Amino acid sequence: MRVLLMSYGSRGDVEPLAGLAVGLRELGAEVRVCAPPDEEFAKLLAGVGAEFVPFGRPVRALVTGEMPAEGPPGIAAELVAAHFDTVGAAAEGCDALVATGLMPAGARSVAEKLDIRYVYGCFHTLELPSPHRSPSSRPGPPLPPDVTDNRVLWDLDAQKVNALYGGALNTHRASIGLPPVDNVRDHVFTDQPWLAADPVLLPWEELTDLHVVQTGAWIRPDERPLPDELLEFLDAGEPPVYVGFGSMALRGSTDIARVAVEAVRAQGRRVLVGSGWADLGLIDDRNDCFVVGEVNHQALFGRVAAVVHHGGAGTTTTATRAGAPQVVVPQFVDQPHWAARVAQLGIGVAHDGPTPTFESLSTALKTALTPETHARARAVAATIRPDGATVAAKLLLDEVGRQRPPVSA
Repeated sequence: MRVLLMSYGSRGDVEPLAGLAVGLRELGAEVRVCAPPDEEFAKLLAGVGAEFVPFGRPVRALVTGEMPAEGPPGIAAELVAAHFDTVGAAAEGCDALVATGLMPAGARSVAEKLDIRYVYGCFHTLELPSPHRSPSSRPGPPLPPDVTDNRVLWDLDAQKVNALYGGALNTHRASIGLPPVDNVRDHVFTDQPWLAADPVLLPWEELTDLHVVQTGAWIRPDERPLPDELLEFLDAGEPPVYVGFGSMALRGSTDIARVAVEAVRAQGRRVLVGSGWADLGLIDDRNDCFVVGEVNHQALFGRVAAVVHHGGAGTTTTATRAGAPQVVVPQFVDQPHWAARVAQLGIGVAHDGPTPTFESLSTALKTALTPETHARARAVAATIRPDGATVAAKLLLDEVGRQRPPVSA
């Protein structure tokens, strides 16, 4: 059986596909992955034995550089074309297509044309509609107190998606003999999206009208050893505080490395700086601070006193699994939700806003570094399930197997 996985986005959009690829390959499936042509994604997918098919522009350049002259509409049209061309060619001979990441507008059309199983996977529920129930008429239980009815925003979002992708999508659908789509977003999501998030970190019941299939997070087992120089730093003193913002460009934050390092030092702690796509670095030559690039966070986060990060789904899950207290400095989209959830669980602090100051980060660290927060983080770590990718892989292969026609004798 052959499965095509696809995603256009940053590391947080591609890493889960590497985890699902591992789960599928362990069950005997062949796996292809369509992802941006960034070198780090090619290396990541080669490491899990998946065939890598690059499509679209390099994402890091889009995130950290200037917006191309054609702007979002041009990029959207370009991606739709790549879905039908590059992704469509990669899907030939496959039995299923799993799409994630930035609005994969053409993926379902490709699956429809080839008559193969299509699944849309998401990593959070903020892109899904909350139940539409009025206070006076509700055929169901009330919404949880921290959930608002986002139906109006949901409908506005559909209009925006149609404006960006609708013309290009329907032009390409017509070219392969498919009828037009009125609501691109709903067409892509289907009425049964898969939620690749841990049920403790992100319980979804009553958060949406859709029939969500929650598999657990698609985690890639990372067996890479930590670099020798990093191990020497870790062994040279008390556990440091890790500060890293992953694929965030941090355009609105100036000198965030200095703010973070000085705030951590004020707590009497050493500092480990993750350079990330913002290229954070050392602020001086003191030996209490060390900078790392892309390393095994699963191994590293178990050896730090706390993790200061942007609140991406993957980083939040990894830090939670490691039992590391967190300070989440959310930048946009789903990250404020993950920050709030970390605070709600008592495993860390949600920073107020995307731009920390010495005072605000110091205050957050004081709470995150308490014995109470550490104990709570260790307790919650034991509840995070590690098998989401295996659950998803088995479910997908079972569904495809049931849909296949019987082999005649």
